[in-house]
Amino acid sequence: MFPIVQTSGEASAYDRGVAYGRAAAPQVAHSLATYARLFAFCGIAWHDARAMAMHYLPVIEALDDSLVSELQGIAEGSGQPLDAILALNCRTEILPPSYLNGEPQSADAALAANAAAGLEDWSECTAMCVAAEASADGHAWFAQNWDWIGRQRAALVLLKTVDAAGQGITTLTEAGMLAKIGVNQAGFALGLNIVRSLQDGATPGLPVHVLLRHLLSCRSVAHARERLGALQALGFGAASNIPCADATGEVACFEVAPAGWAELRPVNGVVVHTNHFVCESLLPQQAPMGAFVSSAPRLATAEGHAAQGKIGLDALQAFLRDDSDGYLSICRGPNPEWPVQGRIESVAGIIIHPHTRQIWIAPGVPNQVDFALV
Repeated sequence: MFPIVQTSGEASAYDRGVAYGRAAAPQVAHSLATYARLFAFCGIAWHDARAMAMHYLPVIEALDDSLVSELQGIAEGSGQPLDAILALNCRTEILPPSYLNGEPQSADAALAANAAAGLEDWSECTAMCVAAEASADGHAWFAQNWDWIGRQRAALVLLKTVDAAGQGITTLTEAGMLAKIGVNQAGFALGLNIVRSLQDGATPGLPVHVLLRHLLSCRSVAHARERLGALQALGFGAASNIPCADATGEVACFEVAPAGWAELRPVNGVVVHTNHFVCESLLPQQAPMGAFVSSAPRLATAEGHAAQGKIGLDALQAFLRDDSDGYLSICRGPNPEWPVQGRIESVAGIIIHPHTRQIWIAPGVPNQVDFALV
């Protein structure tokens, strides 16, 4: 299982960040090496990525200055500069809209700049949220495979912390990031599907991983809907889909993009999502995708699972282990024929029962490892 980092006993946001950074320092360094290389493959040298990330600091401060203090603490605790930690938390915004389109990128100059600086050389997901009326036990469920570059498995931590109000939060995240997939003390769970829009990174807006942490303070899906409406004025830095479920039994997917946000509501009590816009108002924002993303086929397969009757833990594990389409499946193994920077696999699977706040995690490709209650 992934390392557990506990910070909830710390007195301030900065202290929580220091404790997190110190406990996960090796994993933070691993994350930095991964993204320095990934940005370079997109033609962005690491020093440029760090400079780009600093443009997002004012909007994070406008959202919640305690999160800036926590980021500063993560930097201090891990022994890394603040702009590098910001680059991790803004990685979705820094990656260009063309990342996932399958076209070769101009990487030579960025790779050379990284090498001169002494840096180490070395996507997508499927989610299902089940509302109470479609559930085998009468309560909502959340399930997702987090598909990304396989080497980032070594950077994952299970972070147990608190928000500014003292509410407990548990999130499976890449070390150095504020949050990714998780659930809070109120029984509100959320996750993340990367989506690419034509305007990603064009103007600094809320970084999605900062937004995830902010929303993990919400009481419910309804509260998250309300917060997204209020945050529209700050804007969103890049596109993503945020699947949600709560202890009251409600589920939804919220698509966000620089152009705005929209809600995908459940059909027959179930909502599924992969890596392309589904909400009509955001369809014109879709950036081109390569065939290796397999977003539409995976969505069709997911919809097939959603239509198989009342859904519980066993059905969700079967859903996340579906490898019926080979390397393009819901459950993906790494294709050795793809380049390392695009070798997407199911890094982990996670199932959350918001009513009980229970979390099951498969710490590897889900059809190869067991789901364990953590």
